[in-house]
Amino acid sequence: MLWAGTAIGVSHLVQSTRAGAGFSLTLLWLVLLANAMKYPAFEAGPRYAAATKTSLLEGYRRRGRWALVLFFVLTIATMFTVIAGVTIVTAGMASVLITDALSTAAWSGVLLVFTLALLRVGQFRLLEGFMKAMMLLLTVSTVLCVALLLPQLDASKIQFFPLIPADLNPKTLLFICALIGWMPSAIDTAVWQSLWGLEKERVEGIAFTPARASLDFNIGYIGTALLAGMFVFLGAGVLFGAGHELPASSGGFATMLVDVYASVLGSWARPLILVAAFSTMLSTTVAVTDGFPRALDAAWQRWQGPEQGHIGTTRVYWGALVVSALVAWLIIVQFTGQLGPLVDLATTLTGVTAPVLAVLNLVTLRGAEVPEEARPTGAYLAYHLVGIAFLLGMAGLFLYARFVL
Repeated sequence: MLWAGTAIGVSHLVQSTRAGAGFSLTLLWLVLLANAMKYPAFEAGPRYAAATKTSLLEGYRRRGRWALVLFFVLTIATMFTVIAGVTIVTAGMASVLITDALSTAAWSGVLLVFTLALLRVGQFRLLEGFMKAMMLLLTVSTVLCVALLLPQLDASKIQFFPLIPADLNPKTLLFICALIGWMPSAIDTAVWQSLWGLEKERVEGIAFTPARASLDFNIGYIGTALLAGMFVFLGAGVLFGAGHELPASSGGFATMLVDVYASVLGSWARPLILVAAFSTMLSTTVAVTDGFPRALDAAWQRWQGPEQGHIGTTRVYWGALVVSALVAWLIIVQFTGQLGPLVDLATTLTGVTAPVLAVLNLVTLRGAEVPEEARPTGAYLAYHLVGIAFLLGMAGLFLYARFVL
């Protein structure tokens, strides 16, 4: 559920819906392919933690300090825009659900302060419980909406071909890169999964075994991939061909998203969907705001020495939490009224750094400390390598579209 709460956010509500609205179902295959190709890199986190009873960051430390430095650099390069990207979308939901008397920047500040307070008071147990409740509401609503849309669907709006848009201009290529860059989430979350899994074992006393880790992760991962496809379908079935453009403001986007559901379920569903969408985005905001500082804190502890027993958090976590929230808010102030550019910037930066982290995860999983039965070999090793090649290709495509075309 923590995985789902992290993944189902901007990549689904914003990017997948945009893909369907702009290209019908022609990019659906790419969304599903991205989920498939990134699976090994994400699964490395819980696999390593369950096999070694240490976090993925301890695996990085064992590779050498260069790996920790690399992780620090890549994390700091993306964390501020990622937190800003999810927060500005959540602020738009809040302005429609609660009141538009506050500006996007003001709502973002309120939400970030709320998130800091939630993490300070409740920490891990409250974080997990909160996200479980929020995810269930949106998932049920989305599945119901897709089921009801099928019988009344206008077949002319559903296009599967061409698989590659005919007009591959720089704008289209950059959107594709942004779509894939954060689909279903940032590779950084593999580290978070290893930390969360070990913390769950400590807090709740539930053994984090390889079998349990695999089952939990696979349920969350497959579920988020299917929901991504559903959001593409909703965008295609309701918005494609209707002349809708992504609203410049996050509040405008929130209204458009709720209208998609209301057009299928009826106006009675508008408040329900708005609450579900807001709750889901808020859970994502809480997850990423916690995840980046938690990972940086753990990486700093690994810099000082090997992992022994409970990881916990130090002043580094709380300092990173406050600084990341403040910098994210300042970014939001600069991008107020520019939802699309901010979201595309955050998702694309994530996509460019993804292949480096994927390689690092594979190297770590092949380490001598990992039991032989948990190391990728044979077909699964090949799967890792194909996934890395895919991520390299997407990063190269972005650089080509951005600096050559």
